[in-house]
Amino acid sequence: MIDLYRSTPATTTTMIPRLLFACLAAFTFAPGIAAAQPPREIKNVVMIVADDLKASVLGCYGDEVCATPNLDRLARNGMVFQRAYCQGTWCLPSRISFMFGRYRDKENVSLGQHLQTHGFSSTRVGKIFHMRVPGDIIAGTDGQDHPECWSARFNSPGPEAHTPGEYACLNLNIVTRDLQNRQSTRMPHRMFVSVKGDADGTEQPDYKSASKAIELLKQSPERPFFLAVGLVRPHYPMVAPSEYFEPYGIERIKMPANWHDDTDDIPKLGIAKTNNRKNSIGKYPDNQKRMWAAYYASVTFMDHQVGRILDALEDSPHRDQTAVIFTSDHGYHLGEHGFWQKSNLHEEVIRVPLLIDAPGMPSGQTDSLAELVDLYPTICDLVGVPIAAAAEGTSLMPVLADSTASVKSEALSFQNGTSIRTDRWHMMRYNDDSEELYDMHNDPGETTNLANQSQYAEVLKGLRERLRERTDHFTERKTQR
Repeated sequence: MIDLYRSTPATTTTMIPRLLFACLAAFTFAPGIAAAQPPREIKNVVMIVADDLKASVLGCYGDEVCATPNLDRLARNGMVFQRAYCQGTWCLPSRISFMFGRYRDKENVSLGQHLQTHGFSSTRVGKIFHMRVPGDIIAGTDGQDHPECWSARFNSPGPEAHTPGEYACLNLNIVTRDLQNRQSTRMPHRMFVSVKGDADGTEQPDYKSASKAIELLKQSPERPFFLAVGLVRPHYPMVAPSEYFEPYGIERIKMPANWHDDTDDIPKLGIAKTNNRKNSIGKYPDNQKRMWAAYYASVTFMDHQVGRILDALEDSPHRDQTAVIFTSDHGYHLGEHGFWQKSNLHEEVIRVPLLIDAPGMPSGQTDSLAELVDLYPTICDLVGVPIAAAAEGTSLMPVLADSTASVKSEALSFQNGTSIRTDRWHMMRYNDDSEELYDMHNDPGETTNLANQSQYAEVLKGLRERLRERTDHFTERKTQR
């Protein structure tokens, strides 16, 4: 039986210099003092990207059920961004955005290519740019990769829904061990599939990706390196060895407070395509809890692979000169508002986990707004590489130095319109001019749309003006092409 709750401790010899540098960092980066570079040289970056992972399910983001000991360990050592947001709300546009450092296009040199021109190796393991899951994973193909971004790249094929074990298609209420007739590539019900695998997980793509990353970390590179590791879980099908499902009986699952259908005040373009009114998952309340259980199981399995990578880095000669970044391409609906999946502008989809452990920088948590488009300039700053002029994000280095610092006043996301998220307010303005407005301090579950309430007219006006200022920039750029 795997101990899902074990967090691998750092060794004493590792902890002493880390604590020393943390103390130095706390002195160097007193509040109000900005610094362009960390107090010690960072040569390398390991960036780990999960798929379809909502921030709220991680222990370090407050979930009391899901076991994520390794990400919690990374969080303790680094900076936890409590309010980080994606720009694209599904895999393809989000990954293009943070890998090119642009909100809505590719009009820049990719991050990996840019680092290569400054003497770095740039290696991809698994899914970084868009791959079809499960299609490209089963086939072991590159998907919509950008080969110029990489000096080396490795795919991690796996059986996905065809993994031997207990298969469930939860919206059809089917449970079977039969390997035939399983929902898989391009099939309409694949989003509700889970598999409790019979094997130990070594056949799964994320295990293979972690193993390749470990192999690479054991090498002695001639150049500083950027290692991007893409893990496909918890993206459907939610597959993990059966023991990872055992801690998550449905008696432990509490559906979100806003899980009942509350769409009467949500505009048409704000309603997710997959929802309880249109999909048969709405007929099976217990299966909705099983969706959560399967999601948790696949998150814990993914977390275990992160732990393997972190352990290998700790044991390598690169640790004290390597920054580690963990994030996801976007979040996910698991029944909130009666919605499922992604491609939506509500908080559950646009909010992502972002953990950055940079040697020499203080650990902590920050409420500073951040966007995934900020990763490009932040990574450049961490390793002392000039930021490409076309990058549109903002370096998060001031926040890494001082958790109370702020580098931006809003975050933007795009899907059938534009979302603007500020400290207190979240407004979505759709392509048909319909709107949603939420007071995130008093209504974090976004249950009451305030857009049509007269007392919020001035708030709405100010957000519209700010959104217009930001989106006019995109319109002008499109006109100039």
